[in-house]
Amino acid sequence: MSTHSKAAKRFVADAERLAWHDRALYAVREKRDRMMATVPEWEDLRRQASEIKLHTLSRLGDYLCEFERNATANGMKVHWAADAAEMNETVWQLIREHGGRHLIKSKSMLAEECGLTPYLEARGVEAVESDLGERIMQLLHMPPSHIVLPAIAVRREEVGALFEREMGTEKGNSDPTYLTHAARKALRQKFLDADISMTGVNFAVASTGALAVCTNEGNADMGTSFTDLHIAIMGIEKVIPDMEALGVFTRLLARSGTGQPVTTYTSLYRRPAPGHEIHVILVDNGRSEWLANEAHRNMLKCLRCGACMNTCPVYRRSGGYSYSYFIPGPLGINLGMLRSPKRYHGNVSACTLCYSCSNVCPAKIDLGEQIYDWRQRLDEMGLADPAKKLAVKGMNFVMGGSCRFYGGIALGRAASRLPRAVVENGLNPWSAPGRAMPPFAERSFNAEWKKNQKKR
Repeated sequence: MSTHSKAAKRFVADAERLAWHDRALYAVREKRDRMMATVPEWEDLRRQASEIKLHTLSRLGDYLCEFERNATANGMKVHWAADAAEMNETVWQLIREHGGRHLIKSKSMLAEECGLTPYLEARGVEAVESDLGERIMQLLHMPPSHIVLPAIAVRREEVGALFEREMGTEKGNSDPTYLTHAARKALRQKFLDADISMTGVNFAVASTGALAVCTNEGNADMGTSFTDLHIAIMGIEKVIPDMEALGVFTRLLARSGTGQPVTTYTSLYRRPAPGHEIHVILVDNGRSEWLANEAHRNMLKCLRCGACMNTCPVYRRSGGYSYSYFIPGPLGINLGMLRSPKRYHGNVSACTLCYSCSNVCPAKIDLGEQIYDWRQRLDEMGLADPAKKLAVKGMNFVMGGSCRFYGGIALGRAASRLPRAVVENGLNPWSAPGRAMPPFAERSFNAEWKKNQKKR
């Protein structure tokens, strides 16, 4: 069994949580579909987004240098980081120079990618997540299970118990409005006490040197308003040519990810206020290598909207923690393989190849097709599961002749009549709690077709 399959067994064992998780995420997918239907030019927007990204990636060095020139002219300070270690060290150096100890963070997957928070905490820096979902996960001492909806796997009753323990809220009160107000009250002082703020970057506009940060809670704006040092971290693929391109992406981002017309707050940071500083760290961390990978460079088009996760039937029914890479779902499968095939190839099996992820991606990334390509290459990389290889050889033998094929069907039909405990047990990797083996049809399609032909 793959690492994903083994981890998923724990998730599917809780049938109630599985069903709720599935419904909650598909409801977001349905909101996306309804919102898409209100935009007649939707597919044209997707085409434009894809073309803009491909164009930018083809001239990535030029656009990054243009952004650096314009951002510097605006009064920002630009730093470059080759990898996670260099980014973390740069952040730590800025904090030391500033003399701060309290960092208020807006949600950033790049920070998760580089392990920034534990790095800073080990050096005595309090790094507080200001996004409510991220804050819940931080208090639970767990990583996010979704890139846009980080606490989607946590039920409100669990949040109520957490806040009762951490914030002294009313016992047994899990009302979302009440809990949200309690969280805001607790976070208010964290905003006021912060020395430094940090945000991610959704888009960096080369022509103006501006940073676009999209949030639904306004937490990025709150953080940057109180502190006099703002550190923005961004992957180098986040740069876009101009404001016209930004208009295309902002029309797609929220509609695809959460089913909203637009994110509640889309903030542009162009120059620091008097007496304040904005430092931007441009991070590579493998992205140059991915750009050189012709088969998989499309991953650099990703907007991090999470639409692929919301639609994925495997992610919805196995949960984010079943994936070994810190980003789950179709996106994480591909990014994990780009990062380290040896370490993360166990996620490649977590896909039905339904291609729904490719269908909903606002930047038209061929997510499902890339997963299929990774599967085809597992054997040449020496990573194919020996048991699966043997099973495929067995299937090839059985299906290689009509007598063997129909004999196999007969055996399968006979096996389906055995006591359930004989077939559905730990020796059968196809069986798991909440996943019963389907019954064999009494007649094959071919037999049914021949029967109907005779009637004619």
